[in-house]
Amino acid sequence: MDTNTTNEALYFDCNRGCTTSSDSDTGELSVNYRQGCCKLKDYNWLGGVSQSEYNGYFEVRFKNTRKGIYVNASGQNVKIGDMVIVEAANGHDLGIVTLEGPVVGRQMKCKGINPETTEFKKIYRKARQSDIVKWQEAIAREEDTMIKARRIAAEMGLEMKIGDVEFQGDGTKAIFYYIADGRVDFRQLIKVFAEEFRIRIEMKQIGARQEAGLIGGLGVCGRELCCANYITNFQSITTSAARCQDLSLNPQKLAGQCGKLKCCLNYEVATYLDAQSRIPRVTEPLEFEDGLAWLVKTDILKEIMYFSYEKGSLANVYALDAYEVQEIIKMNRNGIKPESLKTEPEPYMPEFITAVGDDSITRFDNPERKRSKSRRRGGQKKGGGDRRGRGHRGPDNRKPSEGGK
Repeated sequence: MDTNTTNEALYFDCNRGCTTSSDSDTGELSVNYRQGCCKLKDYNWLGGVSQSEYNGYFEVRFKNTRKGIYVNASGQNVKIGDMVIVEAANGHDLGIVTLEGPVVGRQMKCKGINPETTEFKKIYRKARQSDIVKWQEAIAREEDTMIKARRIAAEMGLEMKIGDVEFQGDGTKAIFYYIADGRVDFRQLIKVFAEEFRIRIEMKQIGARQEAGLIGGLGVCGRELCCANYITNFQSITTSAARCQDLSLNPQKLAGQCGKLKCCLNYEVATYLDAQSRIPRVTEPLEFEDGLAWLVKTDILKEIMYFSYEKGSLANVYALDAYEVQEIIKMNRNGIKPESLKTEPEPYMPEFITAVGDDSITRFDNPERKRSKSRRRGGQKKGGGDRRGRGHRGPDNRKPSEGGK
């Protein structure tokens, strides 16, 4: 994506959370950190708080959702938004500093990282202009490399899908993210990749949900995908989560963009299970003096059960609270039948009230004054009046005097 600005071109790299611009006069590249583009971005809610314990630790992020905690061994003053050269398994990598200070300690605690026993990789120095140029050249190769890699994998008949390619900052290594249902023997594929692209190859298998987090997008709710926004640990999701919420078991509605069950199905399961614990299980109709009442539907969150004297009919239904149904079941077991379901009072149901109350949305508008139409008397009016009655009332709200009267 490019936008015309004072510079010649401005590119928004949402995969890495930065903007890249090139000066039209000098041709110098400028890369700036842009928080809004980061996937799995963490908000620095401890910004401005000083704590010397975690002064040397920084969170450095790379492409998409890959990020890590690094220790500053450069002796330079590193801050959020700086491009830094960090230690890698082979060579070095270039990343963006996104967190610093006490909040990094909270992140380490959430991920189970013990700073006393963990050996952190180092931040060597801040990135120079030559490092940024080499980094951008490596980024420019990623799309073509991914397309060629997909073609090579298809020609070799491997049951796998290459979802993304990430080049290391120095351009000497590339990570190939792939999806496969089973085990894939890609030893020969690595040799072909190494000969074709002349770089070191690392294959990393990911799941369908992780691929959706890497690519990103918008869900049916209109918001950013949860896997690209904040979810780091994916829990197992089954259709029982949809059943307990009385959702339709339609695979097209329950599946997300990754083709798996939506992660948001687990969000309200605990609330529904808590409400269902107070709803009695009705296996037989309730006995009343005027007949049998069958359960036709249940509102789980309101804890209200609806019964009808006709089995399977929704024509005439009567609502009962869950605790009232439990009492009636106990009465039936003791041989007692209530008088009638029709005499039961309506259960109390909380109503939703908007922030502006029940007022009309046009309550602040100035109402137009209604103009009263002059009554037409018999015949044509005198004094210039015509058939349409153009005479107007005066300021004293009286009709103007008619000629000759």
